Amino acid sequence: MFNTILGIPAHPLLIHAAVVFIPLLIVAAIVYAALPIFRSRIDWAVVALGIIGPIAALFAKLSGQDLKQRLIDRQETSPQLLRLINQHNSFGNSTFWWTLALGILTLVLFAYQFTQGRQPTPVTADGTSTVQRARIVRIASTVVMIVLGGVVGYYVYRTGDTGAHMVWMGV
Repeated sequence: MFNTILGIPAHPLLIHAAVVFIPLLIVAAIVYAALPIFRSRIDWAVVALGIIGPIAALFAKLSGQDLKQRLIDRQETSPQLLRLINQHNSFGNSTFWWTLALGILTLVLFAYQFTQGRQPTPVTADGTSTVQRARIVRIASTVVMIVLGGVVGYYVYRTGDTGAHMVWMGV
C-alpha cells in the first residue's frame, strides 16, 4: 500500500509531510498551552495539526516498513545495512507513538478549553474558582506539552538523522 508513488519509493516522499507537520504540531501545542491569548487565533491550526501530525508520522512509518521489506527481499542487504535500517525503524516507531500521544493530548486540551469557554458558573463543585482552575490547567498543560514536545522533537531528529546518514553514506 505504501510501497511506491508513480514508481518512486513512497517513503522518501511521505517523510516530508512528517518533517513539516510534526515540528509544527510541537510548536502549536506548546503555544496553545502556554499562551492563552493566542488560543482563539490558532485553535483551528491546533486541531488540524493534532490530527495531521500523527497521520503523517503513521504514513512515514508504514512506508518505511514497506521500503525495509523491499530492501530485505532483494537479498542484497548487508548485516551493517540491516542494523542501520533497524535502528532507523526503531526511531521511526518511537516517533509515531510519541507524536500520537502529543496529538491526542493537544486535542484533549483543545476540547477542555472549548468546553470551559461555554461554562457559565464561576465556581467549580470543589469550591475553586474557574480562574484558579484555568491557571492550574495552563501551567500543567504547558509543562506536559514542553516535555512531550521535547521527546517528540528528539525522536523526529534521531529518525531523520539515521535515515539521512544511510542515504548520504550511499547505503
